Amino acid sequence: MTRPAASPAPSAVAAVPAAPAEAALAHFSALLAFETDCWDVHASMAAGARDFVLLDVRGPELFAAGHAPGALNLPHGKITARRMAQWPEGTLFVVYCAGPHCNGADKAAVRLARLGRPVKRMIGGVTGWLDEGFGLESGAPN
Repeated sequence: MTRPAASPAPSAVAAVPAAPAEAALAHFSALLAFETDCWDVHASMAAGARDFVLLDVRGPELFAAGHAPGALNLPHGKITARRMAQWPEGTLFVVYCAGPHCNGADKAAVRLARLGRPVKRMIGGVTGWLDEGFGLESGAPN
């Protein structure tokens, strides 16, 4: 008597089923409300669409060594209501730090959100910027 062939176990990817399409749509749509990427930031700036303020939230030394062109330096620990008052309410801030191994952008986003300011995190940070082939500028903070 021959045994029926055993079905192979699912891969590590398929072991947990994908979410239903409706749930995936809600999840990924929500992510776009919180994040943007280096490509979209670069393309927007290159097209002159500066409807956001790009903040490098690392320290002044790291900023001076290399930052995204057009970024302003405001370390996340120095984001205060007084400092942010120079921009009109409703100004969108895009924050970044060193890269995916750094949570400075998340800390900055929390501070801005606590102040009632619209904010998105530029995923990838400096690492992502360089990975996309974009250049950095150097120089002292603004």
